[in-house]
Amino acid sequence: MTTIDSQRSRAEDAPVRRFQPLRSVLAVVAGFVAVIVLSLVTDQIFHSLHVFPPWDKPMDDAGDNLLALTYRCVYAVVGSYITARLAPSSPMWHVWIWATIGFILSIGGIIAALNVHLGPIWYPVALTLTTFPCAWMGGLLHRKWHGE
Repeated sequence: MTTIDSQRSRAEDAPVRRFQPLRSVLAVVAGFVAVIVLSLVTDQIFHSLHVFPPWDKPMDDAGDNLLALTYRCVYAVVGSYITARLAPSSPMWHVWIWATIGFILSIGGIIAALNVHLGPIWYPVALTLTTFPCAWMGGLLHRKWHGE
């Protein structure tokens, strides 16, 4: 078999990847849904256990905010991993789209926090600043475990 024949044979065996916009959107949305659901469930647990103040009170304690930031960062890694895993192709590209949308939403959180006192301003700023590193970590985990 010649080199050209072996290249042609490998090219014919390779899966055809085509752009699948619906699957791409669903991958990104699934990552966000996972983060939102995990965050709200964890929030509710901590409010129920009286670790956090009631929902209608500001969360001013730095320790409470640091705890919330910690699990939200973990969930952001999980969400970006889910996005990469469900992506029909180019998992890291989907992760960066996911992170960009999350970054924009987080900036909205900073603006909202400036208008309504829900806690210290550093918390939404920290969420915004951790968006891309957490997304990158989720994408790297996907690459490590699935080799894509």
